[in-house]
Amino acid sequence: MAVRIRSLTGNGIEAAIPALAALRIAVFAEWPYLYDGDLAYEEEYLREFAAAPAAVLVAAMDGDRMVGAATASPMLAQKQAFRRPFEDRGLATQDMFYFGESVLLPEYRGQGIGHAFFDHREAQARKSGAGTACFAAVVRPLDHPDRPSDYRPLDTFWQARGYSRVPGLETGLAWKDHRDTGETEKTMQYWMREL
Repeated sequence: MAVRIRSLTGNGIEAAIPALAALRIAVFAEWPYLYDGDLAYEEEYLREFAAAPAAVLVAAMDGDRMVGAATASPMLAQKQAFRRPFEDRGLATQDMFYFGESVLLPEYRGQGIGHAFFDHREAQARKSGAGTACFAAVVRPLDHPDRPSDYRPLDTFWQARGYSRVPGLETGLAWKDHRDTGETEKTMQYWMREL
């Protein structure tokens, strides 16, 4: 069956939260996030996201099953930890759209779905009047013991989409890795492009 891409807003996001929470836990368990997720936390986090004005969830559906998803909403709706690096540099966050997760089950990768995720999120950002889109990606050491030998970073894909890493523009987020007993803070590197 062909994968369908749908943009959901408002109540449509709310209805999709359980499936998105489970998908986030499954995909973020992999490298480079290694996230040891909690379903209740995920659903609470996603409800907060869904309440943001102009928020969008781009869902990849194989029949009735969500196999991938990407989110976006105005930067002003994000937590201070996400906004602060921009505000500290004097950048106008009211003109920015923040792209949250982009998660896709491995068997569906390489079919153009990642491009569709960016297309839909960029369209929502433009519709909302944003002039800039950004996202943050985790930074892991090259010698990390869990790094797969065949891992290919997504930098080339993001650059082809017009995004650039902004040196020094970083934030920190804490979560529990699978092998850890508690949360540790990870560096998140920002990427940006003008729309």
